[in-house]
Amino acid sequence: MTASRSSVFFREGSVMTPLVRRVLAVSASIGVVVAGAVVAPTAALAAPAPAPSAAPFLAPYYTELDVTGDAQVTTADLEALAPHLGATSSDAGWADAAGFDLDDDGAVTASDLALLSERIIYDDGPFQIVEADAVAMQAAMNAGVITSVSLTQQYLDRIAAYDKVVRPTGVRPLNSIITTSEVALKAAAAADAIRAEKGMTGMLLGIPVALKDNYNTVDMPTTAGCGCWNGNQTSSDATMVKGLRADGAVIVAKASMDEFAINLSSQWSAFQPDGTALTVSSPYDTTQTSGGSSGGTGAAIAANLAGIGFGTDTGGSIRIPSTYNQLVGVRPTVGLASRDGIVPLALSQDTGGPIARSVQDAAIALDAVVGEDAGDPVTARQAGKVPETYTSYLDGESLKGKKIGYIASMLGTNPITQRLFAQAKASMEARGATVVAVTAPDGFSAIVGEGSGSGPEFNHDLQNYITAYLNPAVSARSLLAISQSPNIVPGRASNPYGQRAAVTASTYQAWAGPQGSHTLQLAKGKQIMTAFMDDQKLDAVVYPTGNPYGTIGTNMRLSPNTGLPAVTVPMGQGLSTEASTGGVNLEFLGRDFAEGPLLGIAYGFEQATHARTTPAAYGPLG
Repeated sequence: MTASRSSVFFREGSVMTPLVRRVLAVSASIGVVVAGAVVAPTAALAAPAPAPSAAPFLAPYYTELDVTGDAQVTTADLEALAPHLGATSSDAGWADAAGFDLDDDGAVTASDLALLSERIIYDDGPFQIVEADAVAMQAAMNAGVITSVSLTQQYLDRIAAYDKVVRPTGVRPLNSIITTSEVALKAAAAADAIRAEKGMTGMLLGIPVALKDNYNTVDMPTTAGCGCWNGNQTSSDATMVKGLRADGAVIVAKASMDEFAINLSSQWSAFQPDGTALTVSSPYDTTQTSGGSSGGTGAAIAANLAGIGFGTDTGGSIRIPSTYNQLVGVRPTVGLASRDGIVPLALSQDTGGPIARSVQDAAIALDAVVGEDAGDPVTARQAGKVPETYTSYLDGESLKGKKIGYIASMLGTNPITQRLFAQAKASMEARGATVVAVTAPDGFSAIVGEGSGSGPEFNHDLQNYITAYLNPAVSARSLLAISQSPNIVPGRASNPYGQRAAVTASTYQAWAGPQGSHTLQLAKGKQIMTAFMDDQKLDAVVYPTGNPYGTIGTNMRLSPNTGLPAVTVPMGQGLSTEASTGGVNLEFLGRDFAEGPLLGIAYGFEQATHARTTPAAYGPLG
């Protein structure tokens, strides 16, 4: 066959794999002739693709072979290799060529070109949106197979086709999306223009993202799932949303949530008739809730209605939807990502974080939202503790040499969960980890026995948000007024809203003030668990996030009651012969601001097991 700028020859009868397509395409782009296993530069080189103005920082796999200093492999690196093709270790100029002998066979050949080409985020093969990760999306956009506009439209089409309908094998709709963006396609077109001019400036460029509807957005209302706040169009984005947009993400939709993040049932009244509410369903079994309170994000990402999602977690609201929907969820250290511009539940424990289909996507998303912010003073704690990129910790061999502890009482008694944990333990040990039972430290019962701040803190923290951000046209301007609104989830007027509206300032201070009982207990909990991990020389503490479509005791309280980060990853599902076929996640708890090492461990486990499955009822359209 003939390329427009160079001749590219491929051995007849060979299999056209994604790697081969990549080699042929990028070879053509730099003017290299490939004939079987013989590669030689042509006389004239094609114009290279635009060099990115900022490195995407997806490390180490996509950066470690870079020779041009832009922290990624592009056609410029292939151009640097091309003059050395055919060089061998016996040549006088081998010292200049040796760095391109990537397979260490003493010669620079087509094999080395292929190895280098593999590190380019580029694939001109067919693109399948179901289960596509950020790298696959970027590779397809870089190759021109899709654009951000076409990708965003595909997700909008999936939302329209799947979210509010009952599938043939289902019982209830998903009800995972409250609002879709009217300007998402315009934002996607802007991302395409940036790619055309500057190349791939970041791993989120043009990627459609769904946000839990408690994140302020300038282009969609922020209802917190409540019909009483349908008119809450804010004039600014939440700080985390600003970070996503700055990295090129396309905010495609606002995901549903349990109204004001109160419960795990994910019931919401936004834009519904007075006195009615919808419930979010799991795409794996629509008779089941998707968990909460970030249930809409969980259902939408599991059903491939957006590329990556974000939720918030006070006492489990990222991790529970993740385990119900076979997703990766990150509850960051309190202070890593700003909560400014997010409707609060209890700021002593609130934190926002990604919900994704892979650890890699979660790490990419986390990179965009960290940083100090004067609007959330607790973020000052992160100074000097945030890596350049969390993706640098993603190593398939990361479990090797790690010591991971578990507390037997946290395993529960569910036979499915116990079976899956035993398998997970064996998988980690097979990858070189030491997994040991440890005795809970003194004070552990008080840590997991401490209640959520959502009762004593909600009235105080919500009023501060109302004062700072609530659109002036919204009439329900206090928790008491919310409790009296006809447009809330039925049954919540007196309990919890009325009861929590009655919490006084003195009660709040006694609980969450500088010397409040809750404040002191959380600090003590962090101290105890950190010392425990240090004394036991543990890299992480591990436990099941829950049972199939259920929780386990007080497991969800360990992370929020210490402020320490947790990452939850699918570890398997129930069998058809068991009581449930629902999924169960494995959760890793680490030290303060140790999200990087924690994500590395989680990635190693994910690569060892690949436990996530795709919900069968929500496959490709058409």
